[in-house]
Amino acid sequence: MQGWNLTTTEGDLPEDVRAAYLTSNSFIYLGVPTLLGRGLLPSDAPEGQDPENVAVLGYQFWKRHYNGDPNIVGKKIQLVHKSYEIIGVARPRFTWGDGEVYLPLKLTADPARTYFPMTRLKPGVTRAAANAELQSLLEQFAKQTPSHFPEHFHVTLAGLNDHFVQRIGGTLYLLLAAVALLLLIGCGNVSILLLARGPARQHELAVRSALGAGRSRIVRQLLTEALMLSLGGAAIGVALANGLVKLIVDWLPEFSFPHEAAISINLPVLFFSVDLALLTGIVFGISPALRSARPDLAQVMQANTRKTTAGVRGRRTHSILIAGQIALTLLLLAGAGVAMQGFVGMMRVNLGYDPHNTMSVGIPVHDDTYTTWEARGTYFHQLLGKVSEMPEAVSVGLSTNATPPNNGWDERFEISGQPAAEEQRARLNFVSAGYFVVLRIPLLQGRIWYEDEAMHGAKLALINQALARQYFPNGGAIGSEIRVPALKGEPPLDLSAAGSDTWFQVVGIVGDARNDGLRNPIMPSVYVPYTIMMPVFTQILVRTSVPPLTVLHAVREQVHTVDSDQQSDRDVRDLDGWIKHEPEWEQGHLVATLFAGFGILALVLAATGLYSVISYTVAQRTGEFGIRMALGAMRKDVLLIVFRSAAMSVAAGVLAGVMLTISLHRVFTRWIQGSSLDALILVGVILLLVATSGLSCFVPARRASSVDPTVALRYE
Repeated sequence: MQGWNLTTTEGDLPEDVRAAYLTSNSFIYLGVPTLLGRGLLPSDAPEGQDPENVAVLGYQFWKRHYNGDPNIVGKKIQLVHKSYEIIGVARPRFTWGDGEVYLPLKLTADPARTYFPMTRLKPGVTRAAANAELQSLLEQFAKQTPSHFPEHFHVTLAGLNDHFVQRIGGTLYLLLAAVALLLLIGCGNVSILLLARGPARQHELAVRSALGAGRSRIVRQLLTEALMLSLGGAAIGVALANGLVKLIVDWLPEFSFPHEAAISINLPVLFFSVDLALLTGIVFGISPALRSARPDLAQVMQANTRKTTAGVRGRRTHSILIAGQIALTLLLLAGAGVAMQGFVGMMRVNLGYDPHNTMSVGIPVHDDTYTTWEARGTYFHQLLGKVSEMPEAVSVGLSTNATPPNNGWDERFEISGQPAAEEQRARLNFVSAGYFVVLRIPLLQGRIWYEDEAMHGAKLALINQALARQYFPNGGAIGSEIRVPALKGEPPLDLSAAGSDTWFQVVGIVGDARNDGLRNPIMPSVYVPYTIMMPVFTQILVRTSVPPLTVLHAVREQVHTVDSDQQSDRDVRDLDGWIKHEPEWEQGHLVATLFAGFGILALVLAATGLYSVISYTVAQRTGEFGIRMALGAMRKDVLLIVFRSAAMSVAAGVLAGVMLTISLHRVFTRWIQGSSLDALILVGVILLLVATSGLSCFVPARRASSVDPTVALRYE
């Protein structure tokens, strides 16, 4: 396949259309039937002949451009003044190559053409075997046409999912671990609630037992109650999942999944989750049920009360469960803190350029237009001039491949007078002089070329600080010469004013700007005039006095005045939007948001468990507190008694959580990119957890200290 942008030429303004050129066996190869009509067939592009003028429409383009016309098959669509017969409409989930129209591809031997081959391996053939066979085959081709191949290369087949697994696989494992921690905290919470509730029902269960209820019957009753809680929780969870799945999908990084992927609630996963909810209800309800089903009849019936205490063993179990909850909650909160710290740190990173009020408008130049170096350069120069005339435009620049924070071609370069090294690499950027003004990248030394120098193909270059520091530590960069061996033009796709033997004179040094993403160190960069290499795609960078996207239509009209057939990219973003669509930004946002949500849930669960235990304890000890106060105990004494009963559990949980967090420090730094666990985060998490625990204890403690001794003594 091969992809390119075309334009509809039947309307007032040309509309940008993403075209995917496919060999005519592709629809059969992919095995996806069309919604209307048919797909491409081998007869649409006979070998050695020009393909038929036929097109298959993408579903979204059909809905948008033709309002979902069911009679569209057989009609015509005009693309760059060429008429195509519409033979079919793809199904909604078929978005291969993000194409909006699918056209038959004519394979040629033109070395400037780049194709994307798709290979299906035979059953039983390993990737290693296929790689070896392809390596041998391409090495034969390299001997026949050595100029079309790198000096050294290695062939590797990549699976369709490899890229996506690599990009987001670690993130998903991390989130799965967070969910597992939350599940354990929830299970502990269920146990705490059921255990705390058990002593309050001892009198009831003793009466049932005395009236003839067997132990198995009591266990069944208590398990039934636990299962009803699980079923109710599972039902609420399914409803929440159904409503929140779209929100979570919107948070996923762009291109983290193929656009064909339908991300929704998966029935096997749903059944597994419901079964897990029921299983946790049984497992974590069985111990309290068994304990409550063995009441000491003599003790309970002799007691002149409907409330009995849980006993030493029960209190110890409560303490262990609370400590475990606190420890896991601290670990989850620490993970959330680390994720948020990494994300905030990335947002505050020094970009080296100013993205605000600036947008990048892509201009895909059509094939067979402006085919000479002079014509292409004049066209780009006219585009700059027209957009610069707009009253809202503060400054305008042009770049073929240099929109940060991830830009430039990674190429090997040589410095005159220094030995060449294979590892000597830099990002090569083709820009206009106004590029540095638009992005406010400072000129530190020397000068920037003039526009008339660029129009004459001057062999001048600028380098960034990173390159100057690494390769010219003692100065002397300005006036030196640089060569890029891979710089060679191959018409008609590239119009070049330089060759692989061309030396560029360094005339200036500019400040470092992000060119390898938001986390990686800034790479050495070389900037040369855009006229040195003018491919069929360029970008106009515009800084405006108003929000940039509000003048996008005006920019497109200016492009239209230069060439009425030329469109601009439909998907245009301001440079702040480019940053937010960087993979590391999107992944950091996803992990920080979900971890923060998990941390809050864990904190609520831990606080609920602690509050429940203290509340039950206070209710059971109401008479005791009344006696103490009748004998002269102050309110603060009762408060201290209640707080002291929870302090040991909280302290043990915090200590265990700190040890667990420190021991898993490497996991945090490995799976949460750009982050590290520092003492400030740990202290902050501990303080938050202690404060929440204190608040959970305060309400029942305050209630206990407010007991009227007279009422408390008559309570039973």
